[in-house]
Amino acid sequence: MKNENEKLDQLFENLENQWDVHEIDSQHINRFSAKLALKKRKNSFGFIYAIAASVVVMLGITLFYTNDDKPKELKFASKETKQTDSIFTVLIEHQLDQIKAKESPENEKIINDALKQMKALDSDYEKIKHELEINGESKPIIYAMISNLQTRISFLQNVLQRLQDTEKLKKLDHEKTI
Repeated sequence: MKNENEKLDQLFENLENQWDVHEIDSQHINRFSAKLALKKRKNSFGFIYAIAASVVVMLGITLFYTNDDKPKELKFASKETKQTDSIFTVLIEHQLDQIKAKESPENEKIINDALKQMKALDSDYEKIKHELEINGESKPIIYAMISNLQTRISFLQNVLQRLQDTEKLKKLDHEKTI
């Protein structure tokens, strides 16, 4: 320990008249204050940019996770399964549009009953899709999916046929009364 203290004492003796003991000029303090203020402004801009980025991220998340009434895409399905689903979905939507276009007071009950039945079939399909996500693609799940899609299409075709038959009967009755 004495050896270290002696070394330090000797170092200070060697540097004795080399110390900078002059007073700082007033311009130096002003320049330092200006730089310090500039740095504070840069930090506040960084804070503003961080807030703006947070807002953008939150908007992005909100837009990404909006809950639409549109059917959800199959997330964990193969390309072929997704194509099958999209083809059947387009056919089903087209037939639903045709049914809704035929809505009138005379066939309102038929259409409302058909839409209720479609909701039940849609609910079953959502369960099948959930099974697909959990268990992955397997023959029973794919068959159940296709069977549900075919059932919905057949059901809608039957409803359309029934509506057309009703329209024909109305025309015949109208022609007979004339």
